[in-house]
Formats: sequence, C-alpha cells, structure tokens
Amino acid sequence: FWAEKYHVDGLRVDAVASMLYLDYSRKAGEWIPNEKGGRENLQAVSFLQKMNKELYGHHPGVMTIAEESTSWPQVSRPVHEGGLGFGFKWNMGFMHDTLEYLSKEPIFRKHHHNDITFGLIYAFSENFVLPLSHDEVVHGKGTLLHKMAGDDWQKFATLRAYYAFMWGYPGKKLLFMGQEFAQRREWSEARALDWNLLEFAPHRGVWQTVRDLNYLYRSRPALHARDCEPEGFSWLIVDDRDNSVFAWLRSAPDGNPVAVISNFTPVPRKNYRVPLPKEGKWREIINTDAADYGGSGMGNGGMIEASGEGGGISATMLLPPLSTIMLEFVTD
Repeated sequence: FWAEKYHVDGLRVDAVASMLYLDYSRKAGEWIPNEKGGRENLQAVSFLQKMNKELYGHHPGVMTIAEESTSWPQVSRPVHEGGLGFGFKWNMGFMHDTLEYLSKEPIFRKHHHNDITFGLIYAFSENFVLPLSHDEVVHGKGTLLHKMAGDDWQKFATLRAYYAFMWGYPGKKLLFMGQEFAQRREWSEARALDWNLLEFAPHRGVWQTVRDLNYLYRSRPALHARDCEPEGFSWLIVDDRDNSVFAWLRSAPDGNPVAVISNFTPVPRKNYRVPLPKEGKWREIINTDAADYGGSGMGNGGMIEASGEGGGISATMLLPPLSTIMLEFVTD
C-alpha cells in the first residue's frame, strides 16, 4: 500500500524485537510458549518475512530497515537464506557506544577505548545503518551537540570529528534533521527547526562539514561501495588508547583507498606516524579542524607522503585537535 499509493522509498519498522519475542517485556507466567516450546513469535517471523519478500519482489527499488535491539540472527539476510528479509538493520550498539565515549572528558577516553573498537567485531554481521535518529534528541536527552564533552568550542569540534568518523565507518548513515547544523534545542513536532542558527559561524561550520562529507561519501567508492563487506575495511591503528587515536582504511575495487584518522583529544599530535598500504602521495580530502568549518586551522597542507623507510610503509603527519581527517591515495 505505502509503496504503491504513496511511492515511499522505504519502510523503517519500529521495535521489531517486541514482535519477535513472546516474552518481550512480560514476566514469567504472562506469556505462552510457541508450538515448539520456545519464546519466538513464529507468526510474527512469518509475517515479517512475507512483508519483505512481497515488497522487494514487487518494488525492487524500495528498502526496508529494522529497528531491532537484540541479537536476533540474520535480520538483514534474504528470506530464501533463512533471514527475516530486511534490507538493513539499525546498529544500536554503534550509536550507544560512540555517544557514551564522546560524552566522556577527553582525559578519560583512554579508559574507554574499547567503546570504539568493539563495534568492528560485529560490524559486518548485518547490513547496518548507523542511526543518529530522533530517539537521541527527544525526551530530555538533549541534542547531539549537548552530548559532546567540553566547552562550546570543544563540543563543536568533537561533533564535526564524530560526523567524519561516522561517514568513514562501515555502514549507511542516518542523521536526524537539525543535527546537520548542530541544533541546540531538543526536537519537538510542535515547532520548526532553528534555521536561524545558520547565521552563526560554528553552526554553519557543522553544516558545511556534513555537506562536504555527503559529497565525499557519494563520490568515493571506498567510502560506500563495501559498507557491509569486511573486505572494505582494515585497521591501521587500533590500540593507541593513550592518545585516543583511531585509524583505518576503506577500500573498494573501483576507487582509490581512503584512510580515516580520528584524534579524540584536544591535543595536536605532531609527527604522528600512521601506517599506510601504499607508498606515494595521499591527499587530505577533509579535515574537520579546517578554519572554514570553525576549527583551529591545523593540518598537513593538503598532502602527505608515505614511504617505506625503516620498515613498513607509513607517513608522518599532524593530527589536529578533536578532529578527523581523511587521506585519499593519489594515483600517478
């Protein structure tokens, strides 16, 4: 109905877990096991499989997305492979762990390093969407800007770094309206967004960051083509908890590799060595600390050189404070 009459692009199904489990939010004695003696709601499973099979069968361009908060297997696998048949599943763990990490003062983040690295253990178990949704900016939760630690400058810097981190992370992106320019007030259906904030440089800087990230995401196959495949991701730096630095490589067969490097402390890291897979020039395609975005303007002059001197291939660079940079390999 929604696809045929209203031509929707997709359906996001809320609270799928409440459909899948007979004992969801019920105490012992308040539910009846299924015919096999289990707690799975077999009728709900059958309904969701049929819905997805029919929708994808009749409207191939439409997508379905499940908000499913448990570890139910194969939510985003085709029905003929035994899955529920959804196209994507919200990655609730990514949202929770990263926001929890960035709410900590930078000096304490080294004690919570695993909040960032743990997600890559299961990042390819489903076709994930990274959801910064309406749920995170209502009911007294504040806004994404509000959740970042530090003073106002640090909050804006951290939010820009977080967005670039997220755009470089495996998975499709979901950003709720108003967060692209760092809305300060919680969302309410009773009022419009605070578009007037775009008159102020820090908010405009976040908006420009998201605009440029969207352009890079569309134009660089390395950032989108293998979002749901482990072959498109490899760690470069995973264990530098003392400096709260993370670095990884995104790659795809029909594009140049892109290195994503985040520094989640307000301390610039000078002469920082990052291993890279290829010798030669790597172009800095985004730096969230750029002055145009409201940052301090630190960077690497737009280009760095990787060499194989002294063991494996690496490059020495400056990591700006509370920033994410992306480096794209330059082919001759």
